[in-house]
Amino acid sequence: MTEAVAGAGMRRTLRPVARPLKRALWRARVERDVRRARARNADLAVFHEFAPPPAGGGHQTLAAIIREMQRRGVRVETNALAPSTRAVLFNSFNFDFERLELLARRVEGARMVHRVGAVTSLYRGFDDGTDARVAEVNRRLAHATIAISRATIDMYRSIGFELVEPRVIHNGTDPAIFHPHGRVRFSRDRKIRLVCSSWSDNPRKGGPTYRWLDEQLDWSRYEFTFVGNTQERFERIRHVPPLPSHELAELLRGHDVFVTATEHDAYSNALVEALCCGLPAVYLDSGGSREAVKDAGFGYAERAEIPSLLDRLVDEYEERQAAISLPTLAETVDRYLETLGLHDHVGARGG
Repeated sequence: MTEAVAGAGMRRTLRPVARPLKRALWRARVERDVRRARARNADLAVFHEFAPPPAGGGHQTLAAIIREMQRRGVRVETNALAPSTRAVLFNSFNFDFERLELLARRVEGARMVHRVGAVTSLYRGFDDGTDARVAEVNRRLAHATIAISRATIDMYRSIGFELVEPRVIHNGTDPAIFHPHGRVRFSRDRKIRLVCSSWSDNPRKGGPTYRWLDEQLDWSRYEFTFVGNTQERFERIRHVPPLPSHELAELLRGHDVFVTATEHDAYSNALVEALCCGLPAVYLDSGGSREAVKDAGFGYAERAEIPSLLDRLVDEYEERQAAISLPTLAETVDRYLETLGLHDHVGARGG
């Protein structure tokens, strides 16, 4: 008998023992977290598996929202409920659904709000059942849905799912990090500095288009920096690895125009961060990008349009930059608190 066969047999023998043990350990962790939450008397429970920075846009946005809520006096717990919990915010599919369902049965009257973003079958290009799971969680648990864009609602509807009581609340960014103060002075007397950023290397984030631009741009007039992860290799575009938020914001303020080719993105955080740093944009007219840019740039349907749109944006730069208009983080959090039913509660406590 080979070692591989013996090992497989041992794993089959131990599996009936391992499964109950893993379940017991999971339950022990849940109960430990509940005891901690009870001691902290949380107002809001946030269910989301956070990743350390630098990380994707959902992590960054929720972290900024939570910091602003805490600044106002909201007591926030993650992935646990206590008897004092008045509202629960659970994010898309990025949390332990079984844990939430177990704990939700113990807390009567807590308002359940589901935050939903991209439709993954469109965004990733394949259907692994995630969208159906999101729709089922939404139907079973949510009293209301925070959709991060109008496009989110429309995209879920296009695949046959209606979200429960959807309310559009666009993402905000941390104004202490993403702001235009100290940005580079725009000048037509030098090369125009283009930039793009993406945490994911999914080709639908625009990698093939950036590769095309690497071959097609007028490099006597432009320079281009790509920040983040991509499967493409560039000859002229400068590729910078993913950066922490403060460093990314500083780099954005050193550029003139944001270019993005992301497809079916509910409301691109990379795009919003760039706009907040004072960069007008040329963007693929897909998903919620138009909702963010409005008159502060131009959308395209085919990548061949990009060079002429860049020329137009340079000609109209001051006008388009002045048209940047996004909700502040404070306004975003106001709407979150209203949807969660916490606005009056926080106000009454002097938050």
